[in-house]
Amino acid sequence: MRPAPELLEAARRHRPRTYEGMLKPAMDRAGAAFLLVLFSPLLMLTALLVLVSMGPPVVIRQERVGRHGQLFKVCKFRTMAQDQRREALPYVGPERRIAHKRDDDPRHTVVGRFLRKWSLDELLQLWNVLAGEMSMIGPRPELVSVVTNKYEDWQHLRHKVKPGITGLWQVREHRDGNMWRHTDIDLLYVTRLSWEQDLHILLATPGAVLWKRKGS
Repeated sequence: MRPAPELLEAARRHRPRTYEGMLKPAMDRAGAAFLLVLFSPLLMLTALLVLVSMGPPVVIRQERVGRHGQLFKVCKFRTMAQDQRREALPYVGPERRIAHKRDDDPRHTVVGRFLRKWSLDELLQLWNVLAGEMSMIGPRPELVSVVTNKYEDWQHLRHKVKPGITGLWQVREHRDGNMWRHTDIDLLYVTRLSWEQDLHILLATPGAVLWKRKGS
């Protein structure tokens, strides 16, 4: 959905202020370091479950588009079997990205479905936050192929800020369809970027995960 001209202009004029330029990066790294230590037993258990159920590799790295269009690789626990099962996919080609989100995708394992349902596969992105490539809160990082082939010029305005582990779109009640079709929500986040908005998203994220679990 193309946003109103006023929102586009506000996103174009966005410049980092004290919170975004100084406080938010420091809080991100401190928070990521704390959570990595806190969740270390869970991370080790998850790694063991992936290794036992699917074998190596346990961790995958996918190239995504970050702030100012810079490319980086997100870290995720593997949730799907190898591609030798792709011939059984309900969709192939351009629709493959839709297929991997479906419950009937034959590549999903029991462990993989559990990890995705509770968003545990994305916990490793705390390393990306610690490295300064991501933020705790921000638009989700998009695949390079989607940005290259699907984005219109105005949609690149979402890259004015760092991508996040969770964001405004993820905590909204109605978040249907492909993420790239809802860039207007990301621009709304950009224009309203503040500690108040980030705190609201952070507090709403556990409920959004539970909602996703209930609705799946």
